Amino acid sequence: MKTAALLCLFAGSATAFAPASVGKVSTSLNVSPDLDGMVGTSVETGGKIFDPLNLSDYIPADRARAAELANGRSAMLATVGYVFPKWFGHFEGDVSVDDPIAAIGQADLQWWAQFIIFCGTIEAYKYRMELEGKSSTGGGEPAIDWMKMYPKDEAGRRDMELKELKNGRLAMLGIAGFVSAHFIPGAVPIGPGF
Repeated sequence: MKTAALLCLFAGSATAFAPASVGKVSTSLNVSPDLDGMVGTSVETGGKIFDPLNLSDYIPADRARAAELANGRSAMLATVGYVFPKWFGHFEGDVSVDDPIAAIGQADLQWWAQFIIFCGTIEAYKYRMELEGKSSTGGGEPAIDWMKMYPKDEAGRRDMELKELKNGRLAMLGIAGFVSAHFIPGAVPIGPGF
């Protein structure tokens, strides 16, 4: 019994000095083919698709991009709405504080109803334009372009779409930082007054 135990012990320790077989290591991400050619890869992502959680396996790429653009556009407006009363003051009315989070509760219910109806009208218009073949996410004629600022050439369009995407991503991080700093004082190192 002792001999068998010693033999197993020596055999196990001998493999510690044997060269290990190294398998081929892959560094590329499992990326959905729908993501190829989409605007959004740039210097920040190393020119590659950034999808570390493989969400593209579960969500269609066009729906994920539409959600990212909608949230980015909302975040850009929210960031302006957060900064504006702190630097420039607020408009006359029932809201009497410069704190944007407190102002949400002071706004009249009639204002909220008008805001929701306005947002619904814009979304319904975008939906109707998409049914007519226009696009609110890039890659075609824009659904809303009242100022006629959307470029006509393909390179200009891709550049404009990348700028909007990057600004939206930055605004999402910015408004998240503002709200975090509001609810957890000192958690985010931002300038005084925020």
